[in-house]
Amino acid sequence: MKKTTTRYSGLEQLLHWTTAILVLIAFLYGPGGSEERVYSAARDAGRRLHETLGLCVLVLTLLRLAWRAVDTRPDPAAVPRWMGLASKAVQGVLYLLLFVVPLTAITGAWLEGHPVTLLVGDIGPWLGESHATGEWIAELHGWLGDAILWLAGLHALAALYHHFMLRDGVLRSMLPPFGRDQRRG
Repeated sequence: MKKTTTRYSGLEQLLHWTTAILVLIAFLYGPGGSEERVYSAARDAGRRLHETLGLCVLVLTLLRLAWRAVDTRPDPAAVPRWMGLASKAVQGVLYLLLFVVPLTAITGAWLEGHPVTLLVGDIGPWLGESHATGEWIAELHGWLGDAILWLAGLHALAALYHHFMLRDGVLRSMLPPFGRDQRRG
């Protein structure tokens, strides 16, 4: 896949937007609360969807990092140094959270003695039970889940700032081409 220096590749865009949508839906379907509430029969379908989406996010993040290793990215926008550093920091923390949030969910569930459930079946638990530690990690998962949404929101606001105030093409570089914007570069 060849691309110019002004736009991310179609695959990178697909991975980015699919991940963003799955994170949002997983957040909305996150059962939250006490262990009894999370693992109640009434919340089973939502929990299964939440855990399935979380595992999909983890896999997509691995694929995305593998793709980034071989793909070229657009040149960064000409911005003040602090803005470039802030951008890299937010992106780095977002990637870290895309790993840590699902991993804390898996670890917390397994330590509490629960399998990680998918829509099609269960995985584990593959760790020895340590209920108190599992509860703590599950609570951390909730906090990190909130953090990823806040940080993603900040990321989105920055993209809108680039688009409407700086008019530098940063947002367009991650959007599929529309109409006249179909030219590459």
